Amino acid sequence: MTDLVLSVDVRAPAGTTWLALTDWTRQGEWMLGTDVEVTEGNGRSVGSRLSAFTGLAGIGFTDKMEITSWEPPVRCAVRHVGSVVQGTGVFQVIPKDATRSTFVWAEHLRLPFGPLGRLGWPVVRPAFALGVRQSLRRFARFAEDYSVGGHD
Repeated sequence: MTDLVLSVDVRAPAGTTWLALTDWTRQGEWMLGTDVEVTEGNGRSVGSRLSAFTGLAGIGFTDKMEITSWEPPVRCAVRHVGSVVQGTGVFQVIPKDATRSTFVWAEHLRLPFGPLGRLGWPVVRPAFALGVRQSLRRFARFAEDYSVGGHD
């Protein structure tokens, strides 16, 4: 298992940051190379399922998740139940004051591909973390400009 915890400060109230974060179908607007859809439930309750395809030109992998904890507007936990990505993830919004918050992304993942995955992770991790950091910066801008149901 490996852990990855990253965060970004957002110039938006916690409630707005939460709504932007959990607008699953718009996640592709800020998460690099990823499209998300709700495949079961409403996407806003325990037991709802999400499917996130990450890749380019149809080449990539699908991360299937089930929401295991739903505590708006501060915390959502998921269990990764796909064949490639397995483990747990937590998305947390921490209020700073009336106009600012912090988004914390934490993953506890079982590396795919057995021993080969464990050997390759030290090589892949920096690029993976860089991509997530860039996505989090994009998320901050997305949340700061967020309007419910709006597409710019």
